[in-house]
Amino acid sequence: MKINIKTLSVNQAWKGKRFKTDKYKVYEQELMFILPKDAYIPEKEIVLCLIFGFSSKLSDFDNPVKPFVDCLQKKYGFNDRMIKRCIIDVMLVKKGQEFIDFRMTDYHDNF
Repeated sequence: MKINIKTLSVNQAWKGKRFKTDKYKVYEQELMFILPKDAYIPEKEIVLCLIFGFSSKLSDFDNPVKPFVDCLQKKYGFNDRMIKRCIIDVMLVKKGQEFIDFRMTDYHDNF
């Protein structure tokens, strides 16, 4: 499922340990609106596949994972402890073409 949105890093998401930044609140609200209602969510253990389209060569592959996963679990009502494997790929794209592509599958279907 491809979502055209610029990723948000952990540093941009939180003020200290407990408070969401205004940027994170906007990101979360936007994701709640654009994430599809009918995404497949495994009932047990999950493999999460992510592709981040970054417009900066300096972006760290792992920085946007936590804010995005937190939004997924809020939207779809699962606990992220169900994720047993995560595959993360990154692509360099032009500014304004940032995206997140994700898919969730059953963990046991992969082995």
